[in-house]
Amino acid sequence: MSGAHISTGDMLRERVASGDELGTKVAGLMSSGQLVPDELVNRLVEDRIEQPDCANGFILDGYPRTVPQAEILNGMLKAKQIGSMVVHLKVDYNKIIARLSGRRQCPQCGSLYSLASNAPTISEACDYCGAKLVIRDDDREDVIRGRLEAYDRQTIPVLDYFRHADVDCQDVDANDGSPQQISQGICALIQKRKAGGDLALPQQAGPQ
Repeated sequence: MSGAHISTGDMLRERVASGDELGTKVAGLMSSGQLVPDELVNRLVEDRIEQPDCANGFILDGYPRTVPQAEILNGMLKAKQIGSMVVHLKVDYNKIIARLSGRRQCPQCGSLYSLASNAPTISEACDYCGAKLVIRDDDREDVIRGRLEAYDRQTIPVLDYFRHADVDCQDVDANDGSPQQISQGICALIQKRKAGGDLALPQQAGPQ
């Protein structure tokens, strides 16, 4: 399945790097620690999906995060006559906490490890440079639980909006299987549901 993968964070950074008027405005907000308002994010998304690499469809990663963003996106796609599907990855929160809290990173070379699936050969030491591995601040259990609570507050209303707006919403069990297997399952689902024409996929992924 061809199409563009659009990450809101990457999109913002690319626009800042462009140095145009909108990028300069976004840079000022980000440098001062302020959130980029919905109006600007919506404009950036609309500009981005007009690019040639989106002609055969696209996946939105990290957007929409709020109901107002979802409303704008839904209207935007309908106006452009782009079909859409929402994929909601369902994972038991205890598994999310176990996965993220089990991550380790090398502070020197940046290598990432998972104590469950990709543990270092020598406990707590990097296989490549031997440095002592660390737990990132955002992988601490209390931080993860806070992010999950925020995800619930933001995402459940967004999912409810799409369901009530008669957008095709699919729940995908992401508790087991590798990322590649889950991705293949989603691609198969999209192909099965695709009735014809380009398919835009507003993807609500769980916290990373």
